[in-house]
Amino acid sequence: MLIALDMDGTLLNEKGNISPGNREAILQAQKLGHIVVIATGRSYMDAERQLRLVDLECPVISLNGAVITMPDKTLVASKPLNKEDIIPALRWMNEIPELYYEVYTEDNVYAELNKRVKLEKLAALSDEEVPEEVSWLLKAMIDQQFQQASVTYVENMEEVWSKDENVIYKALAFSLNRELLKEASTRFAAIPGLIITASHVNNIEINHKEANKGSGVAQLAAHYGIPLDHVAVMGDSYNDLPMFEMATYRIAMANAAQILKDTAEYVTLSNEEDGVAAGLQYLFNQK
Repeated sequence: MLIALDMDGTLLNEKGNISPGNREAILQAQKLGHIVVIATGRSYMDAERQLRLVDLECPVISLNGAVITMPDKTLVASKPLNKEDIIPALRWMNEIPELYYEVYTEDNVYAELNKRVKLEKLAALSDEEVPEEVSWLLKAMIDQQFQQASVTYVENMEEVWSKDENVIYKALAFSLNRELLKEASTRFAAIPGLIITASHVNNIEINHKEANKGSGVAQLAAHYGIPLDHVAVMGDSYNDLPMFEMATYRIAMANAAQILKDTAEYVTLSNEEDGVAAGLQYLFNQK
C-alpha cells in the first residue's frame, strides 16, 4: 500500500514537530512493506528537514505536487510555473501592504522583508488597540504561517523572478483581509494553466494546473507499480482534497476542514493527539 501523509495540521503537531508516536507508526508501516509518502505544500527542503530531525526517510511530494523527490534526492517529476504569466499578478501584490506573499523555487522560499515586519507588527498590537482574544488569534495565525517555511528575505521580489536561473514552482499569499485574498485569487485564476488552492482560511496557494497532491500521489503510485485501490491518504485542509478524490482509503484528521471529514471514510484523532499513528493503526486493521 502507498500511504500519503500531509504535514501541517496532520503529521506535524502545533509546534511543528513529528511526535515520537507518529514517528514509530511510520516506521512500523515501512517495516510492514508500505510506502509512506509525504504530500505537502511546503518546499522539499522544509519537508526533508522535518523528516531528518527524527531520522525518517520518505519520498516527498512538495509544493502541492509541483515537485516529487525520492529519498535519495532523485527528482521524479517537476511542474514549474510560467514566470512571464504570473509576474503581473505578483507585481500587483507588491503594491498591497496587507498582502504578504512568498515565491517558491526548487531550493528556496523568498519574501519581502518589509511585508514580514508589517505582519509581525499586527501580531504585537496592544490590548488597547484590539481585544485580547483577537490579538492572540492574530499572533497564532501569523506564527503558524512563518513556522511552515525557512524563508530568504529580499528587499524587492523583482530580484527573484528577474534571474533566469530561478524557476518558480509555487506562490503563496497570506492576509488577514480575506477580501484582498479573494481579489488575489481572482487575478491568478484569470491566468491560464494555474490552480488555486488553500491550506488555511487566510492563504491561497498558486501552482501549475497539473501540480496537485492528487496527481503527485497517482504518479508515485504508478512509479512503484501500486494500483490506486491500494492508496491511502491522510490530511486536514483544502489542498488535500485532490488526493482525497483519487484515493481508496481516505482519513481526515479530527481538526480537518469539514469538507474533508465529509469525504473521508474514517476520522482519526487530531494532530495534537498522534492522529497519524491512530489513522495508520486503522489502516493496518483493514488489511
